[in-house]
Amino acid sequence: MERRYLALVFPWLPVERLRATRPHLFAGRGETPVAFVETVGNAVRLTATDLAAARIGLEPGLTLADARARVPELEVFPADPHADMDWLERLADGCTRYSPTVALMPPDALVIDIAGCAHAFDGERALAADAEARMARRGILARHAFGDTPEIARALARYAGAPAPDETRAVKRLPVAALELDADATVALTRAGLKTVGDVMARPLAGIAARFGEEAATAVRRLAGDHKAPVKPRVRVAPVAVERRFAEPIARTEYALEVLEDLAADAAATLAERQQGGRRWEARLFRADGHIQSLRVETGQPTRDVALLMRLFAERIDSLADPLDPGFGYDLVRLDVALAERLDAAQLRLEGGASARETGAGAGQVAQLVDQLSTRLGRGRVRRFGSRDSHIPEQAELMLPATADAPASAWPATEDGEPPLRPIYLFDPPQLIESVMAEVPDGPPHRFRWRRRVHEVARSEGPERIAGEWWRRHDAAIPTRDYYRVEDRRGRRFWIFRHGLHDEQAHPRWYLHGLFA
Repeated sequence: MERRYLALVFPWLPVERLRATRPHLFAGRGETPVAFVETVGNAVRLTATDLAAARIGLEPGLTLADARARVPELEVFPADPHADMDWLERLADGCTRYSPTVALMPPDALVIDIAGCAHAFDGERALAADAEARMARRGILARHAFGDTPEIARALARYAGAPAPDETRAVKRLPVAALELDADATVALTRAGLKTVGDVMARPLAGIAARFGEEAATAVRRLAGDHKAPVKPRVRVAPVAVERRFAEPIARTEYALEVLEDLAADAAATLAERQQGGRRWEARLFRADGHIQSLRVETGQPTRDVALLMRLFAERIDSLADPLDPGFGYDLVRLDVALAERLDAAQLRLEGGASARETGAGAGQVAQLVDQLSTRLGRGRVRRFGSRDSHIPEQAELMLPATADAPASAWPATEDGEPPLRPIYLFDPPQLIESVMAEVPDGPPHRFRWRRRVHEVARSEGPERIAGEWWRRHDAAIPTRDYYRVEDRRGRRFWIFRHGLHDEQAHPRWYLHGLFA
C-alpha cells in the first residue's frame, strides 16, 4: 500500500496552549499582542508570538527591548517548552481517532499516517476538514497538507499557503527555509541565488553537498521523495484494536459502556482465533469536543473473559478522581489490546465446571483478587516479590507490580530434606555485630553481641563464600563475604557474615544479615 501522510502544523501553539489552560490570564485583555521570551546568551529574545503580534511585525529571535520599543503594550510570558510539548501530546491523543500511527514533529507539528484510513471520512479532504473543524472548536488554528512522505507533508503545511493539487510543483515553489537547515546554511543558499527549493533541486546534488554540506543534499532528497522513511509513531500499535463510530454523539455513559462490552466481545473473538489472551486492555472514549477519556486495566494472566474485563473496568471507573463526563457526547469508542500473550484451551474438570487451571488451589480466585485490587488501588500499589539474577543476597530479589511479567530468573530450589539456604527475614542494610570471638581468624564465631545482648554460639555451619560482582563495579575492590548459619544456646538461628578476608582487610567487620524461623 502506498503511504500517505497528513501533516498538521499549529503556528500559534504556545499562546493557544496558554489560553486553553489558563484563560484567566487573558480575561479583559482584548487584542493585546502576546509574545513568549527566554534568555539567549545575554539577551532576552522572543521565542513565539500570537497572530496580533505577528501582524505588527514581531517575530521570534527579536530582542525584548526592540519588541517593547515597537509595541509598548506587548504582553510577555516566559517560554515553557515542556508545557508546549505536553500540549502537543494531547493534540496527538485526539488525532488517534483518525489513525493509530501519529508522530510528533516538535515543536509545533503532527504527522498522521492515513494510508487505509481516509475511506472512513469519504476521502483525504474530508478527513482534514474534520480535523481542522475539531481543532477550531477548541480555539486551535491548524494548517494541513498531504504528502507521500512525512517531510513533504510537513513542509507544505508549514510553508505553503494552502493544500496544493500538484504536490511536486508546490514543493519546488517553497522557500529554501523549507529545507530546515541551520541559519548559516539557509543564508548561504539565499546569497547564492537559490531562493526556492526548486532552485536547489535543479543543481547537482554533489555540488550542493560539497558547498553547503551533506545535510543540505539529504534535505533535498527528502523533499524530492527520493529518501523515504516511515514515521516513528509515539505509541506502539496495539495487536488488536476495535472501535465503534457514531453518526450522532451519544450522551449517556451507560450506553458507552454497553458499547465497550460489545467491543470486548469482538476483541475476545479475534484473540480466540489467534489462540491469545489479553493482559493489558485500554479503552478510549472520544468526546465530540476533542477531549479523550482513557481507561486502562491489566490482568496477571492472559484472558478473554468479557465479564471479568467489565468488572475490572467498573472498578477502574469507581476509582477515578473525576467521574466520566460525556460532555457533548461520545462519537467514538475504541478498545485496544495493548499486550496479548498465548492462551491455549484448558481442559475442564471431570465433574464439570470451570477449568482446573482457574480453580486449582484457588489460583484463579487469587489472580482475580489481585487484578481487582491493582485496578482499584493502582498498578504500583499491589506488589509481589520476584527473583533477580544476582548472588548478592540483598540484590537477589526485587519488588514489582503484581500484574507485571515475571522475571526470567527463577528462585533457587532447596534440596529435599535440607534446611533453607536463605533466611525468611533479611535486614537491609545488614546490621553490625560487635564483640565477635572466633578461634581462628577465618573461622566461625563462638560469641557475638547484637542489640546489647551477648549470644553464645552452640552450632554453626559454613562458610558460604560470596565474592563481589567485580564485573559490575570497576572503581574499587569489593570485599568477599563469608556467611555462616549459627544457632545460639537458646535455639535462635542467625545468618551472619564476615565482610572481607584477613588478607583483604586488616580488621574485617561482622554483620547479621537475616533471621531463620
